[in-house]
Amino acid sequence: MGSLMVPRQGLSTGIAVRHTVVNMAETDVTRMSTDYADNELELFRKTMDLIVDSDNGTASSTDILNCADSLQTKKLKKRETEHVLNRLVQDKWLNEKNGDYSLSTRCIMEMEQYIRMLYQDQVKVCHICHNVALQCQMCENPTCGIKIHTPCVARYFKGRTDPRCPACEDFWPHEIPDVYRPASSQSETQSAAKENTAPTPTPRSTAQTRRTRRS
Repeated sequence: MGSLMVPRQGLSTGIAVRHTVVNMAETDVTRMSTDYADNELELFRKTMDLIVDSDNGTASSTDILNCADSLQTKKLKKRETEHVLNRLVQDKWLNEKNGDYSLSTRCIMEMEQYIRMLYQDQVKVCHICHNVALQCQMCENPTCGIKIHTPCVARYFKGRTDPRCPACEDFWPHEIPDVYRPASSQSETQSAAKENTAPTPTPRSTAQTRRTRRS
């Protein structure tokens, strides 16, 4: 996959940060190689490095722009970098919010094996669902330090007045978010409520009923 996995044939081996022997035809990661140039793939790889190394699972646009100026393949100008980032968001490899970028659900699902392999000393898994945990909450007990995805936090601690770490039983000091409900589910619930509510007759319809009975 170019700079993400192993160098493409004919390219310098210095492009790849790690030389992992992988059958490229069998990896989901290689799908990107047909859509992105080598320096764009290297930028994505460096963005992943920043995200995984961060405490909150995000990388700022400023840090990514700084990386673009030190690419080994071919440097990217600011406008070019912004264009690549927009494409990565549109293609659902990255999420963007207020100038901060994170790995999308699609990226984590399709590249989980690759992420675990490449960042095996840095990446932890969610204690609840056992998937790769980047944007999450962490137990503050230095001897514990488990991570739990934010949605898993919401579900696990729902209704608990004294939330405690599921591993070490220490108090869980973080804010417990509400359980996420997709907009479609909310609209369906609202529609069902309307259907189950009998309409209240208006004064006009009541008067019409009286006239009908008299006739």
